[in-house]
Amino acid sequence: MSLPPYIPPALRQLMADVGPRWKDDISGHIRLMLDNFSALLKDAPKEGVEVRREIKYGVDPRQAYDLFLPQAAGTGRPAMLFVHGGAFTEGHRNRTDEIYANVLYYLARHGIVGVNIGYRIAPQACYPEASRDIGEVVQAIHNSAPEIGVDPQRIFLMGHSAGGAHVATYAYDRSLHPVAGSGLAGLVIVSGRVRAENRPENPNARRVETYYETTDPGTLDRLSPVSQVDAQSIPTFIAWGEYENPLIDVHCAELVHWLAQAKGYTPPTMWLRGHNHTSTIAHLNTSEDNLGSALRDFINRPR
Repeated sequence: MSLPPYIPPALRQLMADVGPRWKDDISGHIRLMLDNFSALLKDAPKEGVEVRREIKYGVDPRQAYDLFLPQAAGTGRPAMLFVHGGAFTEGHRNRTDEIYANVLYYLARHGIVGVNIGYRIAPQACYPEASRDIGEVVQAIHNSAPEIGVDPQRIFLMGHSAGGAHVATYAYDRSLHPVAGSGLAGLVIVSGRVRAENRPENPNARRVETYYETTDPGTLDRLSPVSQVDAQSIPTFIAWGEYENPLIDVHCAELVHWLAQAKGYTPPTMWLRGHNHTSTIAHLNTSEDNLGSALRDFINRPR
C-alpha cells in the first residue's frame, strides 16, 4: 500500500512566501495552491476505496454526489458528507481531478464512508437552496445506510469556505430539518464563511449579496449561521488557517465564541499554522495528519 506523500520543502516555502500576501491576489494564489497540491496528490494513496460516482438526487446537473466506501468488510461505520466552496456562485465538488476527492479518500482510508456533495449555486439557486440540497443528501444517506454500511446515528457534515456557510445553515436552522431532526451527529467547519456580510474588505461581498438576495446588513446578520447557534446546536469542530481570505478567520473565531456562549464550553478548534485558505483542505491525504487526526477524534468523540 502506498504512503501519503510528504509536502516537499519547495511547496512549504511557496506557502510561506504567498501566505502573508494571500489577499493581494486571492484567485491567483488559489490557483497556485490547487495546481501544486493537485500534482502532489496524484501520488496520494487511493487503494482500498470503492468510488461510486455521479449519484443523482435531483434533476439539476449539480444535484449529484460521489460516494467513497472503504472496501474492507464492515458495518456501522460513520459517514462524513463534504461540501465544497466557491464563493456562493461557482465551484464544483471535483475542483480538480484530485481536489476535493482527497478529503473523501482520506476519510475512506480510515474506515469512514465519505460523500462528496454537489449542489446548486447562485444566481440560479439562492438562499437557502444550497442548504436544502444538502438536506436531501443527508436524507439519502440515511435511507441507504444499511446498504452502504453506515450507522445512521453517526452521520457528520463538513464544509469548506462557502460550503461552510451552507452546511452550518443546514445544521443550525431547524426550519430546514425534517420532523425527525437534522439527522446529524456533528458538524465540521474548515475555513468557513459562516457570517453573511458585505463589508468592503470582503472580496466576495457582491457574491454574498447575490446568494442571500439582499444588501441589507441586518438581514445578512439574521441569516448568518453565527446568529443561529444556541445551546442545542449540534457538536461542532472549527478549523481555519493562518492565511485566510479576508474575514474568514474572524468569522470562524466568532462561531467559536457564540457556540461557547451558548453551550458554556468551547467547541473543539484548530488553527493551522502556515496554511492558507486553500491548503487547509488541499493537504488532506498527505503525510501531514494534524487536521485529519483531529477530524477522526471528533468523529469518535463529538462534543
